[in-house]
Amino acid sequence: MGTKSLDALATATLSVNVTIDEGSVGVVTPELITFDEPLHLSSGQVLPRYELCVESYGTLNDDRSNAVLVCHALNASHHVAGIDASNPKNIGWWDNMVGPGKPLDTDRFFVIGINNIGSCFGSTGPASINSETGKPWGADFPMLTVEDWVNAQARLADYFGIAKFAAVMGGSLGGMQALSWAITLPDRVENCVVIASTPKLSAQNIAFNEVARRAIITDPEFHEGDYYAFNTVPRSGLGVARMVGHITYLSDEVMAEKFGRIQRDPALGGDYRYGYDVEFEVESYLRYQGEKFSTYFDANTYLLITRTLDYFDPSRAHGGDLAKALEHVKAKFLVVSFTTDWRFSPERSREIVKALLKNRRAVTYAEVDAPHGHDAFLLDDKRYHGVVQGYYDQIALSMGLGARRRITGVLA
Repeated sequence: MGTKSLDALATATLSVNVTIDEGSVGVVTPELITFDEPLHLSSGQVLPRYELCVESYGTLNDDRSNAVLVCHALNASHHVAGIDASNPKNIGWWDNMVGPGKPLDTDRFFVIGINNIGSCFGSTGPASINSETGKPWGADFPMLTVEDWVNAQARLADYFGIAKFAAVMGGSLGGMQALSWAITLPDRVENCVVIASTPKLSAQNIAFNEVARRAIITDPEFHEGDYYAFNTVPRSGLGVARMVGHITYLSDEVMAEKFGRIQRDPALGGDYRYGYDVEFEVESYLRYQGEKFSTYFDANTYLLITRTLDYFDPSRAHGGDLAKALEHVKAKFLVVSFTTDWRFSPERSREIVKALLKNRRAVTYAEVDAPHGHDAFLLDDKRYHGVVQGYYDQIALSMGLGARRRITGVLA
């Protein structure tokens, strides 16, 4: 096992003047940590060695009890907060949540952001070199489950000398990981924060994932997952996959407010053009999102992680009984959902809450009336952030971590 800075891997150097807000963790550089011990996976396959890309914020206290693990969603990464040292325009995907004086306060907690194995942002994944072949893993990369991620993350906790996390937290797919932590390693997590998530995907969600995967697999540039050898990328398929996914992240209300039926470039004289090029604003937006996504995300990673989403179902081993699956959890829970999230609706969060209550476990539940759809968990909402902040204040109080610092511009 070893670690190294990713400074040498950076594609650019932070050489411009950057204004750092008082509530920011500042400029951050990730570390690449190598694990030489084989990881035995749920599929029966074995990953002989792997690397995890991580960032950390705040200070680990003497007894290593103030650590919080943040788990990412499908297309996110270890870069949770602050300014990427290699790109000053790259702000952490949950920067509004994590930092000094913010809901997850790095003045009090030591926060770890992790890029899961199988991803494409530094950790070992399909684009990584398979030491046995000297070529990228590609489609041969082992199938993964959320439980595999948890086991890999547990080794990361061991690396930091963390016997028990003060909290494991995540939104969407990250929330599934937090839930799995409480189930799989109940003695190693004190609090579980599950936001905009679900105990398993619905048939509709699996269907959306399948449409996205077929778009990638049927792209002529996919080459059965070996597109690296052809020095190409299935951009069209990746773009469509992102478009499909993006539609599910937004509520109808937000899409109507943002785009309505506005035409981007009305024909001369006000007549319709009648064609298949971009005409409506929503079409332009989706194509832009799809094209941008295809420039930085790996297609094999998209296939792998969406299938990992499909597989997640802790109740499967208990005849579909979620309460039975949660019978041995010891963590206290915060569960948050959003009224307009139709991807992972509030009903799915309530399933988790009901199963916990059936087991007489401590759980706080907040259903936030927000118009943003599934993406609400990433956005600024004072009520939502207030709930999370209040929960972490309680954790800090119980641990004697001191009062939160009030910072201008941050929720007080």
